Amino acid sequence: MDKITIYTDGACSGNPGPGGWAAILIAGKHKKEISGGEAATTNNRMELLGVINALELLNRPCEVTLFTDSQYIERAINEGWLRTWKARGWKRKGGELKNIELWQRLDGLLAKHAVTFRWVRGHAGNDLNNRCDELAVRERDSFR
Repeated sequence: MDKITIYTDGACSGNPGPGGWAAILIAGKHKKEISGGEAATTNNRMELLGVINALELLNRPCEVTLFTDSQYIERAINEGWLRTWKARGWKRKGGELKNIELWQRLDGLLAKHAVTFRWVRGHAGNDLNNRCDELAVRERDSFR
């Protein structure tokens, strides 16, 4: 399996409001930056879309180390929340699960790839996380 490193981030002004997502994929000496956004969205959607769009670029199963500054995403995977939501019919213990379609897309991608999620503190001097933030903010600001 190819080994890939991915950094992702999302940005939103207001919740909902204009938002952007970004990802940086690194495979050996190759690096690719991707980004996008929506005019009316939430920060969690943008964080999820950064992860999803990066994983969707991979055209064969890969071993991925994915860095995110979203504790929501990292904990959903590493603490088993996603698995529990799925077992409950895509519901949280307290009721509705927001962004079901995105969590389902992510679940399908996780079945294809061996992904290790790592949390990185945002705005704390990590160059690749900072670059993702810069790209996501630029996308967000394009809707203003």
